[in-house]
Amino acid sequence: MITLFHHPKTRSTRFIFLLEEIAAPYQIRLVTTRKSDGSGAVDPANPHPLGKVPAISDDGVVVFESPAITLYLTDRFPQNRIGPLVGEPERGAYLSWLAYYTGVLEPAFMSRFMNVEVPRGTAGWVAVDEAMAAVTRALSAGPYILGERFSGADVLYGTTFAMFGQSPIMPKSAIIDDYVQRVVSRPAFARAQARDLGG
Repeated sequence: MITLFHHPKTRSTRFIFLLEEIAAPYQIRLVTTRKSDGSGAVDPANPHPLGKVPAISDDGVVVFESPAITLYLTDRFPQNRIGPLVGEPERGAYLSWLAYYTGVLEPAFMSRFMNVEVPRGTAGWVAVDEAMAAVTRALSAGPYILGERFSGADVLYGTTFAMFGQSPIMPKSAIIDDYVQRVVSRPAFARAQARDLGG
């Protein structure tokens, strides 16, 4: 049984989506978190080392950070083919895009949000427009990050782009808009939204 440590309307909501996609047995444990305005508190029941969400426990095996959780769950529950397995041709691209998400894309967004210039030459990430250009090129080759195959990477990217779609930090792109619609129109996404709101 997977336990998802969750706070509504946060990044952990996308893991309800992923858990629904992979048809894993799971339960949701609501936890408190610190908020950007300084309110809230770290929940001692949350196993994430910084008290953030998401985190999961698989009968005591704790995993935190979105790409790690994605990889763990898609390897652990391969029946719905949401993540390429070791030895499959798409595995390299899958691992690369999971790492790109937190290693390049999130720092790029945060740099723009904080109005901080990317320290070119010394940083492992780039400006948002350059980071998004690589994603757009990948999506130009097929409906999803891995081409024809929907994967756990799309759970991360699609939900992030949906969240920031109207934000000035997100470059405008018809390719990205169409991609987001494909991701959020999946039945598992609707089920996740219902559960996030207590359904």
